[in-house]
Amino acid sequence: MTNRPEKTNEIEINEIDTLYAVCRQAKAEGKLSGKNLTGLYDLFGQRFTKALEALKENRVKKYTFRPSNRVVWIVVGRERDYLIMAEADFCTCDDFYFRVLDKKIHLCYHLLAQKIARNLGWFAPIDENDELYESLMDEWKKATT
Repeated sequence: MTNRPEKTNEIEINEIDTLYAVCRQAKAEGKLSGKNLTGLYDLFGQRFTKALEALKENRVKKYTFRPSNRVVWIVVGRERDYLIMAEADFCTCDDFYFRVLDKKIHLCYHLLAQKIARNLGWFAPIDENDELYESLMDEWKKATT
């Protein structure tokens, strides 16, 4: 049983490395090729399908608060908005709590969509005043309680 965390880490690294390699190629080509789409689907399955849908529907939002330049990523889900903490690979969705934290998967579809969006520039940029930061964060965090 001591090998399981290592294997999980290998899978996590493979997923992330593959995702970033595909994003680099797509950025250079200006599109996700059929081969890239198939590769990501083979790797992530339905999570990729949902992430791609979120990207196509422009549901990945990058809030930049001014003048502090604080950045908050949000993926608009079917039920509510999900707060993404990109640097920590954290999402406020149930899938994150029940499958990612249990090491069944490495990324929920919201994190997958955010990573693709950030790397390819496929997100809706939203500038807000710093005065709204606390109230918006309270709203986004409230959905998890």
